[in-house]
Amino acid sequence: MKVQRGFTLIELVIVIVILGLLAATALPRFSNLTTDARVASLNGLAGSLRSTASIAHATQLVKGYGSGTSVSLDGATITMAGGWPTDADIDNAITDYTGFTLSSAGVFTLVTSCTVTYSNGGAGTFPSVTVASTGC
Repeated sequence: MKVQRGFTLIELVIVIVILGLLAATALPRFSNLTTDARVASLNGLAGSLRSTASIAHATQLVKGYGSGTSVSLDGATITMAGGWPTDADIDNAITDYTGFTLSSAGVFTLVTSCTVTYSNGGAGTFPSVTVASTGC
């Protein structure tokens, strides 16, 4: 009598069904990673804009310049207004915003409906940096 080894067709089908069920339950957990990554990119750029504005402001204060006097950061001249970088010049102050496009003065767009907006608040007011992530 010959002894056969291996899996029966039923055992193979059961394993495939179990793997299919596991894949179907795990897929929704991974499908939202793109949105999370985009929101993280937006928040990262927002933090960079705040830091850059603070560094430019501190440079102006340390050098004793007036609130409207331009400063130089890493070889780039930054136009200041009220002691903070202007909306039009914030892209010169920040050295790397790869992946984003500058759609207008102070507005950085990752994809449609995913933007970071820098707005100079004027004298004595910290600039506002707004993240719009609805629909990313």
